[in-house]
Amino acid sequence: MKRRTFVNAAALGLVGLPAIASAQPAKTVYRVGLILTTSPLAEMLGPEPIHPRVRALVHELRRLGYTEGSNLILDRRSAEGKDDRFEAIVAELLALKPHVLITLGTPMVLAAKKLTTSVPIVSLGVSDPVAAGIVGSLARPGGNITGLTANAGPEFSAKRLEYFRDAVPSISRVAYLAHQFEWESPGGRAARAAAQTLGLKMFLAQTTANDYSAAFALIKRERPNAVFVGGQFPHWVNRKLIVETLNAMRLPNSHGYSESVEIGGLMSYATHADDTWVRAAAYVDRLLKGARPSDLPIEQPTRFELVVNLKTAKALGITISQGVLVRADRMIE
Repeated sequence: MKRRTFVNAAALGLVGLPAIASAQPAKTVYRVGLILTTSPLAEMLGPEPIHPRVRALVHELRRLGYTEGSNLILDRRSAEGKDDRFEAIVAELLALKPHVLITLGTPMVLAAKKLTTSVPIVSLGVSDPVAAGIVGSLARPGGNITGLTANAGPEFSAKRLEYFRDAVPSISRVAYLAHQFEWESPGGRAARAAAQTLGLKMFLAQTTANDYSAAFALIKRERPNAVFVGGQFPHWVNRKLIVETLNAMRLPNSHGYSESVEIGGLMSYATHADDTWVRAAAYVDRLLKGARPSDLPIEQPTRFELVVNLKTAKALGITISQGVLVRADRMIE
């Protein structure tokens, strides 16, 4: 009797095992799309991307518990400087049914906004999302878009120009190396207004996508005595070309990225290098856990760096004012 009871119980146990196993919840695999505008795709790939900002994002997602090959698929794309590909790339990623999209720059998020009103979007690298018509307000973005701004508002460009003039008081005629879009943006208008206030003459040296040849030719013809490089992301991608060309012209140069100064640019005033991308991972985490983008205020950066390259200053025959050196967060020698 005891033996029969044991066999029946064992049989019941064996029969029950598959039911127990099938009752275990399947692991959710999240799909996140990441789109850059100009960087080579090859620099974005792998568990340790060459691209430092993408690497910061991947590391933070991993720290938050999202690992590719386990519970995350990170679909990476880049327009590689071809603006006409923006909508096609967004459409390609939307077809993969992502849980979240991460976009960089104003034109890319506008392309995404046009194609979806349901997929949550984390927007990065936009100076003024309200002025660009991306969201209704920073505090209450509404819709499916949230994220982080590129800087602390239009006045940020004015502050950068002020630091530039303070560092090199002799400058008087400044070329603004930028896209037409940036020149006409609130940040561009703020920089131009600041130039007037500071007694500087400023003109646009217009770039298009990844083509800087016409802008450099104009600078040679117009002979300014300083160059203020715009803050749009193509200038980060092309930082080596920009820095080497302007230094060869022996022109003091101000940049919107500290990496430009690390490779020889004169000075920069910018958001802290990886902060935005680390915070972007936090936004992705909250959205994947069910937060609504309309309820997540768009953040403005709070950490900034003033970086000066003293080696470049010496090579250009410039003495950086003591007032700026005292305020500098980093000096490269």
